[in-house]
Formats: sequence, structure tokens, C-alpha cells
Amino acid sequence: MVKVTFNSALAQKEVKKDSETLIPDDKDPEAAQVVSQPSRAWCWCFYLGLALMLSGVIVGGAYLYRYYVLEEGQVFVCGVKYREENYRIQEENDDMEEPAVGLRRIDEIVQVLEDEEVELINIPVPKFSDSDPAVIVHDFKRRLTAYLDLSLDKCYVIPLNTSVVMPPHDLVDLLAKLKAGTYLPQTYLLHEQMIVTEKMDDIKPLGSYIYKVCRNKDTYKLQRRDTILGLQKREALNCRKIRHFENHFAMETMICEL
Repeated sequence: MVKVTFNSALAQKEVKKDSETLIPDDKDPEAAQVVSQPSRAWCWCFYLGLALMLSGVIVGGAYLYRYYVLEEGQVFVCGVKYREENYRIQEENDDMEEPAVGLRRIDEIVQVLEDEEVELINIPVPKFSDSDPAVIVHDFKRRLTAYLDLSLDKCYVIPLNTSVVMPPHDLVDLLAKLKAGTYLPQTYLLHEQMIVTEKMDDIKPLGSYIYKVCRNKDTYKLQRRDTILGLQKREALNCRKIRHFENHFAMETMICEL
């Protein structure tokens, strides 16, 4: 009978080789190279993702700055008192109404975007009932004015009257003086009358600011009454009043339909 034996040293050597395949030796350069390749790939992915995230933050920050900081502009909450000659008051213990010179007040929220050359005016519900609340946009780049009558939920557009509306920089100076109390807010009232002419189907060419205000609203063109030939001065019209200010005086804009 032949007895088969194993060399113990050979067996230990084989076991060591098997264990080396499972647990790499730090001193083995080949094993170290195999392990480092996925580590480098993971690092590259990490740095690439970090760079993309930082670029997204920068671009997103620039977007937010452009649309939420720059467009916020300067906002003023102020008002003026104006003199109306035909305003009538009733004295105490007097049943007779007598004509007197009285003062009324217009309050506005004015937002001025000097870089964009745009003035946004928000007129809340007035204390007296003969004027409508409104939003007014004066776009100096496009030379247009838009009135949104909040009572009627309608928009009206007309060429900008630069002889009445102050440029954005000058208006900011005026509003700053009103806010500081260095300018006496007592003025007079001027009147202008507009006639509704035709409905507008496409308002996108009017610019982004007027479009935002008049979007999904019935929008009409206006023409100043004194420029319409054949229209009698005393002709009865259906009119709405919007009282506002964007100058040293108050303005009553009457929007009338034939």
C-alpha cells in the first residue's frame, strides 16, 4: 500500500496565495493599482458634480438678482393733497351747502425702475367714490402708458404724454422729498379726457411690463378727446375717473366711451 502525504510547507504556501487574492497586500503594487482606479473615478465624479452645483448656484443667483432685486426698484408709499375748486363742503349747523375751496388726498404706491425707465403706480380704493382704483404703467422706452381700471377690470393704452409724466429719475427725487417731508404735498388738479377707440387683440408688442398688467384683460386703445375731429365738447359720454399723480400736480384722467 502506498501512503500519500502532503508537504505542509507547500500547503501553507497555497493557502497564503489564496488569502492574498482576497486581502491585497499594501506592499503589492499591482493590488494597489487595482484599488486606486475606482477611487480616482469617484473623486472625478465628486468634483464634477460640485463644479456643476456651484455653477448652478451662480447662474441661479444671477437670475434671482436680475428678476427679484433689480426689477424690485425703488418703492414709495406716499400721497399728496390737491385743491379742487368745485369741491363743496357743509359747515356745522348749516343746512345749506356752500361752494368752498377744499383739499382732497391721493395715496399711491409708486415703484420706479430707473434702469428700465418704467414707472408703476398702484392706486388703492380712494376714500371718495368718484374715482376708480387703478394700476398705471408708464414705459418711457416704448413711449406708452397703460391704465388698468380695477373696477372695470379693463386695460387702456395710449402714447405716453411726457409733458405730464415726469421721467423716472426726476420722479424719484420728487417722491424722496415727499417721503422726507421737505416738499409740501399740496397741489392743484388738472383734467384730461380720453376716448376709447378700438379693442386690441395682441398686447405682446406693448412690452413686458404692460403685458404683465393687461394680460387676460380686455385692452383698448385711447385717444385724447381734443385730437378727435367732429366730437362736440358737450356731447354726453359714459366716463370713468382715475385720479393720480406723477408730477408736482394731481391729474384726473377721464376714460370715456362714445
